[in-house]
Amino acid sequence: MVANVTVLGAGIVGICTGLSLLERGASVRLIDRGDPGQETSFGNAGVISPWSIVPQAMPGVWKKIPGWLIDPLGPVSVRPSHLPRVASWGLKFLANGTEARVRDISAAMETLNRDCVTLYRHHLRGTGHEELVRDSYYIHVFRDAEGAQLDTLDNELRLAAGADLERADAHRLRELEPDLSRDFKSAVVIKGQARALSPGRIGQVLTDKFQKMGGEIECATVQSIAPLETGGWRYVTEHGEYTVPKLVLAMGVWSAELLEPLGIHIPLESERGYHVNFTTPGITLNHSIMDVDMKFVASSMEDGVRVAGTAEFGGLDAPISKKRGDGLVTLAGKLSPKLNTEAYTTWSGQRPSLPDSLPCIGEIEGFPDLITAFGHSHWGLMMAPKTGQIVADLVTGTRTNLDLSPYEPNRF
Repeated sequence: MVANVTVLGAGIVGICTGLSLLERGASVRLIDRGDPGQETSFGNAGVISPWSIVPQAMPGVWKKIPGWLIDPLGPVSVRPSHLPRVASWGLKFLANGTEARVRDISAAMETLNRDCVTLYRHHLRGTGHEELVRDSYYIHVFRDAEGAQLDTLDNELRLAAGADLERADAHRLRELEPDLSRDFKSAVVIKGQARALSPGRIGQVLTDKFQKMGGEIECATVQSIAPLETGGWRYVTEHGEYTVPKLVLAMGVWSAELLEPLGIHIPLESERGYHVNFTTPGITLNHSIMDVDMKFVASSMEDGVRVAGTAEFGGLDAPISKKRGDGLVTLAGKLSPKLNTEAYTTWSGQRPSLPDSLPCIGEIEGFPDLITAFGHSHWGLMMAPKTGQIVADLVTGTRTNLDLSPYEPNRF
């Protein structure tokens, strides 16, 4: 029997889920209010790394948060009106910052990330755009000559997972990235990964492949979902009411709103991120660069040098902050004295973040045939292909041979 599936949300997670379902012979429809792959995943920093397995809440992070919040260029900001709501989420976040929890979370992140480069190349094969994923290092740079160390907890986690790491001094860093500021004195070089030359174009290319494989796409705003007494699900858009045997919820930060009327409460927080794209940068970065002190990432892409970062907690309806975008321009200027910061475009989007840095993947207890696939936070681009495979296995009743308990939506 051919599975009939509707996937709500056509971000990179929804697209990869649709492709994996089609590969298993399912009949698939993607629904999104906008163009597929052009929302949150469009603005990604482009890192595709099996070794991005370090959660946001780490031991001691609570000591840094006050300083980040008062620094106008800091990596985190909270709108005052949103403080009451984010406080509860923040306490859950900090509770996940013990070393024991970090090790468990890291192992679950590694499950979702370990095959990300291979799976993207699998999905891009035959499209004529395989070059959109390029082999690359991820270079974490420090202004302190002693800042780069391999015996820290985050690098210990990467090494235990099989990562190839190199500690680079200032001379080695200049060899790898001659255009970087000489203020950077050391680096940790993470090897064996890749980067996206255009996350938005990857979304477009994979959407085209999805349609050529027989998948359907509908542009619509999903207004509500509800289970049917006879099994299956009903969803409502401005175009009407529809029923489907299997429903996948992959709408990122908008997923929790659809679940609330069903009495399902998930602590999903909207975390606004920003990027600035320097269109005539005058420099080329050979790899993805993370400024560890200021928590932003820079990478050369098809249309310039992209600098992405910041986490702004203000709710879904909060207006875009020009100050946060301007701050990234200032930080980028410190990354390289040769960077032309005069010509640029800006972008902002909402990351769907859960307190333990892990997504919700799987059925919700008591609600069969609704499969969740949301909450990937900073790692949506990396985790999307594996998430898609897992969801396709769940929909088609294929044994995954993976421990999915860390991603259970009921875990909160």
